[in-house]
Amino acid sequence: MPEDESPVVLPRLASRKLIALTLMVALVALLYWQFHDYLRIDWFAERETALRDFESRWPWAVPILAFLIYAGVTGLSLPGATALTLVVSWYLGFWRALPIISFASTAGATLALILSRYLFRDWVQTRFSKRLKAFNESLEKEGPFFLFSLRLIPVVPFFIINVVMGLTPIRLRTFWWVSQLGMLPGTLVYIYAGSSLPSLQSLADDGIAAVFTQRQLTQITLAFFFLAVFPFAARWMIQRVRGKHD
Repeated sequence: MPEDESPVVLPRLASRKLIALTLMVALVALLYWQFHDYLRIDWFAERETALRDFESRWPWAVPILAFLIYAGVTGLSLPGATALTLVVSWYLGFWRALPIISFASTAGATLALILSRYLFRDWVQTRFSKRLKAFNESLEKEGPFFLFSLRLIPVVPFFIINVVMGLTPIRLRTFWWVSQLGMLPGTLVYIYAGSSLPSLQSLADDGIAAVFTQRQLTQITLAFFFLAVFPFAARWMIQRVRGKHD
């Protein structure tokens, strides 16, 4: 870019990003205000018969709609992804819901990363370039391990991971396949929970306790935590062994 154009082009680019951010926030607010009832378990529970009837009439349309809605909700960071996971799993069963939810969640996460990267990355990297230099270098080396661990630990909200990773130099394809693998264990648990439900009304009345007890949920959380820490612990042990050998 010629030097005489940069003072003009950069403000224009910033203005475009500000306009895009404003439009996106307005769109998300409008969608949530208009359709937030559709992301509630109660809404689906009241329409169990109608949902089954729709599936019998349009069986080919259900997987497509489920994928698009799920990817859209996660991509725009709207609340309700957990409820959708349970509903789609109950609706389609374990094996039909698994590829839809798994790939739709990764597609939505990647979309959220792209939006975050386009809107915020340049500003953050320019504003905090010196402070982020060491972090970016570490992420180049440990990025897949770091992201994989974050995906496994259910304590960190996924939409935060998507937005933060968009501010880093992680490659898009690396983000995709690591997220696909890292989210799979948690996805399997929730899909199993949804497909095991006798009815949506039981879920609306009892919540996740309709499938899992509090003790089971604690055990699952601890299992994911240790699974997330394991890659780093194994790498640390290998480095220690190599260091002693050398």
